[in-house]
Amino acid sequence: MEAANNMSTVYLTREGHEKLIKELQYLQTVKRRELSVAIGKARDHGDISENAEYDAAKEEQGLNELRISKLEQNLSHVRIIDDEDLATDEILIGATVKLKNMDSGDELEYTLVSEVEADYDQGKISVVSPVGKGLIGHKENEIVEIEVPAGILNYKVLKISR
Repeated sequence: MEAANNMSTVYLTREGHEKLIKELQYLQTVKRRELSVAIGKARDHGDISENAEYDAAKEEQGLNELRISKLEQNLSHVRIIDDEDLATDEILIGATVKLKNMDSGDELEYTLVSEVEADYDQGKISVVSPVGKGLIGHKENEIVEIEVPAGILNYKVLKISR
């Protein structure tokens, strides 16, 4: 019997998985060394009890270790999303959707990803965001009404791709 855990599955694209692995490797090697050197230099400046440079370096080291821990935890619960296995006739995680804003007439494109991979500047929105949740399960040519903190968004689903 599998032990229960408090961490749910983290769904990632292959690209997102590789990005997290690279970040983890960087933080564990390069960043740890840089912080160790910075702490050593700060320690050389004398009394560490009143040394702001030392305190800042130690705090940054703690944040780095926290990020490493979070990445390791996420990566230990990863399930890679294989596009070939997913339906293309409805919006699911991993889908790229082309939408038309019914109010402004603007067209936009989003890729639905996990929270871990979300990056609005790259057009990657989380499936747990209001827009992501509102789009899940819809099909091409459907009109979708999504409630967001700023009001109601009305989109027409123009295209779903992987």
